[in-house]
Amino acid sequence: MSTHHHTSYIAVIGGTGAQGIPVVRGLVKDKHYKCRVMTRDVNSHRAKELIAMGNVELMEGTFASEEDLRKLFRGCDGAFVNIDGFNCGEKTEIYWAIRSYELALEEGIKLYVYGNLDYVYKKSGYDPKFRTGHYDGKGRVGEWILAQNQVNSHRMGVAVFTTGPYIEMSIAKQTIFTPTVENGTVTWRCPVGDGAVVHVSLDDCEYYVRWLFDHPERSNGMDLEVAIDHIHYADLAKAFEKVTGHPARYIDTDLDTYWLNGNVAGAANTGAGYNSDPNDPAFMTFKQNFTGFFNMWKYSGHNEGVIRRDYKLLDEIHPTRIRSAEEFFRREDARGRKLGLGSLWDRVQEKNLKPVLKIGEDRRRGRL
Repeated sequence: MSTHHHTSYIAVIGGTGAQGIPVVRGLVKDKHYKCRVMTRDVNSHRAKELIAMGNVELMEGTFASEEDLRKLFRGCDGAFVNIDGFNCGEKTEIYWAIRSYELALEEGIKLYVYGNLDYVYKKSGYDPKFRTGHYDGKGRVGEWILAQNQVNSHRMGVAVFTTGPYIEMSIAKQTIFTPTVENGTVTWRCPVGDGAVVHVSLDDCEYYVRWLFDHPERSNGMDLEVAIDHIHYADLAKAFEKVTGHPARYIDTDLDTYWLNGNVAGAANTGAGYNSDPNDPAFMTFKQNFTGFFNMWKYSGHNEGVIRRDYKLLDEIHPTRIRSAEEFFRREDARGRKLGLGSLWDRVQEKNLKPVLKIGEDRRRGRL
């Protein structure tokens, strides 16, 4: 821990989300930090899960309110901000993410960690087939925050935490990677071609964000881009087969077929942000958004394409990080058995699949 400031009280936006829960857990587990978590519903089971960790207080509010943001940041010395773009849509997210940075600075936050995604549109050379609203919305703000930091870092340090699709989504309900069991074979039908997905493990997020707060002298000004590996879905299926002893396969599916009868085809023409306005010219459909998303992975194989990662750096920061789909599946199989959920094979049966994303529980309802 550097001596110039001691970040102990951390304001959190997105604390009840899939990523937020392990992040908060990592901060409070040894009581070194306490967290004030903003949530729309202090009585939700996810909010109660946070309270049970200890050293967590809840604040009812919304990131789409200056008054609530000020109240959240006031008296805290750190902030972790991961805005739910699927709630508000790209346009609204950009505005409130910028305001939350400005208000955190105003309220005296010392280290501001921004939950980010790759600015894929820019990384692809502004090629329209890669336009992914929920990635670009975060990515633009991530760059903007790092630019402000060149002037403001003496007042408030920032770190940008860039993740990717959670590998947990590959074995969960209601995600774009949800598998099906077809004649006894676990099957992933996704339009990622021979590309690779920079899947991230939620447990590793717990470690990385804690590291960013523990090492402000190094993390200030950093864009920490994380992943397990560039995972090709044929390799993911092989790893599943190896760990469970049950057959698994990846079937490359073209986009048209995927949107016609894939596992999220029903959502194709809904909004990418479920509270975004269909009459707004900036509106993006789920299909438009995730077409760009799948193209991103199709063109990111072998860490040589659009989205890249520095795995050497990640090994240095997190020596015990998960490094492969097989390692993740082994851990997950053991964890599931210990919790009485059965083996990994049992858990991917349709009747046993559980949601991992908050959106799967909120059922695309709710408010900002």
